[in-house]
Amino acid sequence: MRRAIDARLLTYARATRPFLIALVVVGTAVAVLIIVQAWLLADIIAAAFAGGKGIAALSLPFTVLLAVVVARATLGWGREVMADRASARVKAQLRDALLEHVAALGPGRGPDRWTGQIAILATRGIDALDGYFSLYLPQLCLAAIVPVAVLIAIGVQDWISALVIAGTLPLIPVFMALVGAATRERMEHQLRSLQQLAGHFLDVVTGLPTLKVFGRAKAQIEAVGAVTNQYRRATMSTLRVTFLSSLILELVATLSVALVAVEIGLRLMGGHLGLRTALVVLILTPEAYLPLRQLGANYHASAEGVAAAQQVFAVLEMPIPARGSGSEIPDPAVSSIEVEGLCVQYPGRPRPALDGVSMSIAPGEVVAITGPSGCGKSTLLAVMLGFTSPQTGSVRVGGVDLAEMNPDAWRACVSWMPQRPHLFAASIADNIALGHPNATMAQIASAAAAAGLGDVLASRPAGLETMLGDDGGGLSVGERQRVALARAFLREAPLLLLDEPTANLDGETEAEVLAALRRLVAGRTVLLVAHRPALVTLADRVLELSAVPVAA
Repeated sequence: MRRAIDARLLTYARATRPFLIALVVVGTAVAVLIIVQAWLLADIIAAAFAGGKGIAALSLPFTVLLAVVVARATLGWGREVMADRASARVKAQLRDALLEHVAALGPGRGPDRWTGQIAILATRGIDALDGYFSLYLPQLCLAAIVPVAVLIAIGVQDWISALVIAGTLPLIPVFMALVGAATRERMEHQLRSLQQLAGHFLDVVTGLPTLKVFGRAKAQIEAVGAVTNQYRRATMSTLRVTFLSSLILELVATLSVALVAVEIGLRLMGGHLGLRTALVVLILTPEAYLPLRQLGANYHASAEGVAAAQQVFAVLEMPIPARGSGSEIPDPAVSSIEVEGLCVQYPGRPRPALDGVSMSIAPGEVVAITGPSGCGKSTLLAVMLGFTSPQTGSVRVGGVDLAEMNPDAWRACVSWMPQRPHLFAASIADNIALGHPNATMAQIASAAAAAGLGDVLASRPAGLETMLGDDGGGLSVGERQRVALARAFLREAPLLLLDEPTANLDGETEAEVLAALRRLVAGRTVLLVAHRPALVTLADRVLELSAVPVAA
């Protein structure tokens, strides 16, 4: 069976450590109360039936027994509350660590379907740790403390019964290990199926406009259905293993308890064992097996969360690219940008995205990058932004290598507008102020007017306070582009990187966006990826990239 507690959990989720210490304290207290309760019950029963004592004579033991039962119930309640709070803190710390690490890695450095995988890990995957903290870890602590304490207590009363229990008790962990191995494989398969479904669904939703244009939208229904059925089968397979394993553990524990009961009964009838001792052993014996039985049952409740945590740790252990430390950044408005011998090769790709690209951009110059799809235009912008590290070659600004600069300080000098800028479920003003969160409403309004958003705001009663849906829901494609342009106007960065800012626009909307772009590029250094002729007219110079040939 896998390690009970992954040491990485203590590293990335600091709330785990005090929770484990508290569990040991509570588990020890529970073990003591179980033994005291068994002794009290045995004393009361033996005194009532063998000693002939009445209720009045047994009032004190009854009172103490009631106090022990209340204490056990209180500890159980406190353990659940403590587990819920610890789980919430651990999940928050893991999410923070995951998102911070993904942001530090930057775009383009993850595996295929990276977005869907991270979304599942950060939500459903980490949420599944609730079962691990509220059920599995508390029961694991009890399983480590209670059986040992009970076995010692039984050994003091009857060493023969203690030997029988010690011989049969290891059978439960053995069966748990066998069942756990099968369960772990199925839970990992189930999580992969869910991530595959999420990634495929994300791809379908993102490309839905294109699929509808080519009449392929309905065909994706079958593909999504097939992946959904695969996830359903994986889930049902895991549930079957869960039910069968619970049956096996219950059967082993029941037979073990019955074996102890039979040998105690025979020795009691033969006069070799006292009634009180027999009662203590009979009451304590099920308590020795109960924590292990419940541990096996709760293992399944934690398996999905643990499988997700393993993937979270795998992401957190991905090395972060080396970052420059230079905080003095040459001003791109007065410094030339030199690109020399730039080569970028993505892992698993048969050919490089960029191969020996060199160019020079003078201060205040607008350079258009053209070329066929796949020639590396967007990759060149990714290198300029520091999102992608070239294998060879360099980018120098004012003679300073980009690799030596602090990425955050460099990006403060840059405005970037991708092909499809992302808008958030917030107001138009908040979306415009994304790169300048301290901007005043007057500055935001000025940037919106410069981007040609006046008619858009006039048609909405709330104006800049109009709330948008996710990904700019409520705005057309052209309006979303102008919101992105307003971001660039507000940011006032000296270097502009524009990646097909008029893609997917009709002629009229393109003309409006081009008019805003002419105002935006004035007085700035601009690197512009362009396909449309109208966009190329904004440039002072055109650089055409050639497609990299596939090696024979």
